[in-house]
Amino acid sequence: MPFPTPSVTAVRQGPKPGGHDGRSDADVVWLAVPVGFAVAAVPFANVAAKVWRGVDLRSVGTGTVSGTGLYQVAGFGPLAVAGVFEVAKGAVGPLLAGRDHPRVAALAAGAAVVAHNWSPLLGGAGGRGMSPAIGALGVVAPSGSVALLAGLAAGRLAGQTAVGSLVAEVAVVPVVRRRHGREAAWAAGAVVVPMLVKRLTGNGFRRPASPAVYAWRILFDRDSRRAVVGAVPPVRRAARAVPPARPKRRLVRSGATS
Repeated sequence: MPFPTPSVTAVRQGPKPGGHDGRSDADVVWLAVPVGFAVAAVPFANVAAKVWRGVDLRSVGTGTVSGTGLYQVAGFGPLAVAGVFEVAKGAVGPLLAGRDHPRVAALAAGAAVVAHNWSPLLGGAGGRGMSPAIGALGVVAPSGSVALLAGLAAGRLAGQTAVGSLVAEVAVVPVVRRRHGREAAWAAGAVVVPMLVKRLTGNGFRRPASPAVYAWRILFDRDSRRAVVGAVPPVRRAARAVPPARPKRRLVRSGATS
């Protein structure tokens, strides 16, 4: 008795999606958001600062857990090592989502920046989101990563990193939309929004401030003119304002008797 042979169509189609041998990838795709969030919440810059110098970056400068703070306390070597991980962690979620699910990739990209900026492992502290944003857009829209890097580099060369970063954040959405289309622009917007919110709130949601303070935070990522790069620190100003004390001369009157 001859055995029935499967049809050519059945062989080409293979197992149906959703079956035991060919399960749908929907579950894996939607894991992109929580997994991307969990990975991006790991503060590699702070880990490097503790390993190399035993310092918590939350206690350095403005308390921002960033590459700048790591460079100040540990130098370029630890910054280079941690920087690779900080960028790579932003790419995890979008890679899991894949190119066939651009909106899930956009959610994963935004979740990575949120986790980095308000890390649960740091009690809500974190960085400004530039590194994971570069990593996330490197998967979804490479031109967005180039725009962020260009703004960051130009700002550093000009001595105003915050201003250069702001220009890049404002420009990245139209650049990505023009180069990669509307779906990719959603991912660019998803990473830019938490970056701008972080500039306004800092490490923890502060009490409402005056419009002038919000303007300084948006432009220079600080609260006032005194903190802008290039200004004289308050301690140094006070030291310059008070001249050193001179020793008093002892006057001896003529004709005085002992």
